[in-house]
Amino acid sequence: MEFKTIVGLEIHSELKTKSKIFCGCTTEFGGEVNTQCCPVCLGLPGSLPVVNKKVIDFAIKTGLSFNCDIARYSKMDRKNYFYPDLVKAYQISQYDLPLCSNGGIEIEKADGTKKEIRLIRIHIEEDTGKSLHGLEDVSLLDYNRSGVGLVEIVTQPDISTSEEAVLFLDELKATLEYLEVSDVKMEQGSLRCDVNVNVVSLDGTLKSNISEIKNLNSFKAVQKAIEFETIRHTELLKKGENTKKDTRRWDSENNTTLFMRDKQHVQDYRYFPEPDIVDFEISEEWIQDIKDNLPELPKARKNRFMSEYGIPAYDANVLVRDKKLANYFEEICKGFKDAKLVSNWIMTELLRRMNLEEVTLEELKFSVEDLIVLFTQLSESKISNGSAKKVFREMFEEGKKPLDIIEEKGMAQISDDSFIEGLVNEVLVANPEAIEDIKNGKDRAIGFLVGQVMKKSRGKANPQMVSELIKKKC
Repeated sequence: MEFKTIVGLEIHSELKTKSKIFCGCTTEFGGEVNTQCCPVCLGLPGSLPVVNKKVIDFAIKTGLSFNCDIARYSKMDRKNYFYPDLVKAYQISQYDLPLCSNGGIEIEKADGTKKEIRLIRIHIEEDTGKSLHGLEDVSLLDYNRSGVGLVEIVTQPDISTSEEAVLFLDELKATLEYLEVSDVKMEQGSLRCDVNVNVVSLDGTLKSNISEIKNLNSFKAVQKAIEFETIRHTELLKKGENTKKDTRRWDSENNTTLFMRDKQHVQDYRYFPEPDIVDFEISEEWIQDIKDNLPELPKARKNRFMSEYGIPAYDANVLVRDKKLANYFEEICKGFKDAKLVSNWIMTELLRRMNLEEVTLEELKFSVEDLIVLFTQLSESKISNGSAKKVFREMFEEGKKPLDIIEEKGMAQISDDSFIEGLVNEVLVANPEAIEDIKNGKDRAIGFLVGQVMKKSRGKANPQMVSELIKKKC
C-alpha cells in the first residue's frame, strides 16, 4: 500500500519593531538576561498593555504581500496555558478574528511545475521567554524575548513533500526580508517553524493522526523532520498501528523526533477576548496607504533582473533570494554592464569563498569599485580568466587593490600581434603532427597548441588571439 504525506506549517516570525508589542521595552537581540523586561511584558498585577501600532502595520503589510483578505475589525484574545516561559500563564494572541485570512504563496519546483500553498490566516501575538537548559536538575529563564511582537502564519495542509516545504519557507523568508518586517535570522530565533505531519493511503482507507514538531529553526531541520515523520507514520500504519496525536521536538544530533506531550486542542486554551485591550477597526485608507508603499518583492525583482539585465532565470532566482546580495549585484552593474559576467562571478567565486570563510557581504575586505576594476580588466582582455581568479583570491584574503596585484605579479596579458605570432610560429614548427590532426578535423589539437603557446608566454598571451591565429595558420 502506498501513502502520501500531508503537511501544514505554522511559522512564527519576530517583527522588527524597536519596542515590544504591548510595552516600550526594546526588542534588541543579545541583551543581558532579564534586563529588557518590565511589569507589562511580565504581566505583573496592575500593569496594562497598549498595542504597538507598528505591529499591526507590519502584519497588514505581510498579508497584502501574500494576497490575504485584511480584516476591517479585529481584536486580541487571551490564550490560557501554563508554561514557565510565560510569567502570567497566558498569552495575548488572536483567535477567531485574525488580522489576515486566506491568500497564498506560489512555489516553483525543480521540474518547473508550480503549486499554490494556501494560507489559512496571519495573526499577531506576543512571543514567550526563552528557556535555558543544560544545568543538572535546573532550567533557567530569560524573559527578554517575552512580549516581542510576532506574526504567526498558518498554511492549509497543501504541502506534500519536504521539498515543497523548503521552497515555501524560502519564498516566505525572502518576502519578509524584502518587506523589512523581520530580520528572519533563524539562528537568533526570529523565524521558527512548527510542522504538522500525517500520511494517508492513496485509496483513502488509512490515515495517521497528526504529529506536530515544534520550534524548528532551520530549513534543513524542517526537511529532515518531515522525512522522518513520513517514514515513522507509514511504518506504523503498515503494521496495523497508528500514531498518537502528539507534540514532538526535533533531535538534531540523532536525526529523530522525540515525544513531548499529547497534542493540545483549541478548547484546552480557553480563549476569551482580552479585557485589557480595546478592539480595533482598520480603515480602507489605512490598508491603502500600506499597499501604496509596498516594496518590490522577490518574484517581481526576479522578473526584472531577467528582462533588464538579460540573465537566465536560475541566476536571477539565486540573486533575489537574499536582498543584500541582489542589492550588491545591482550596485556592481551600475559601473559594469556585463551583467552575466557579474552574476557568474557572484554565484561561483564570491559565494563559494564567502561560504568557505563564513563571512558576510559587510565583512568583505574589498569594495564594489574594486570588483568593477577587476571585471573591467578581464572583459578588456588585459588579464586572463585564470589570472582574474588569482587576483580575486588576494583581494578576498588581503584586501589589496586589483591593479596593484596585477602589477606586482606581472599578470598583465600580452595582446601584441607580432609577439603572439612569433610564439605561435615556434610552437607550430615544433608540433607538425598537431597541425596534421587539425587538418584531419581533430579540434582537440587546437587546445593542445594553445596550451603550448601559453606555456611559452608564462600565461601572459591572450588565449583568444592565440586560438584564432592557430586556426588561421592551420
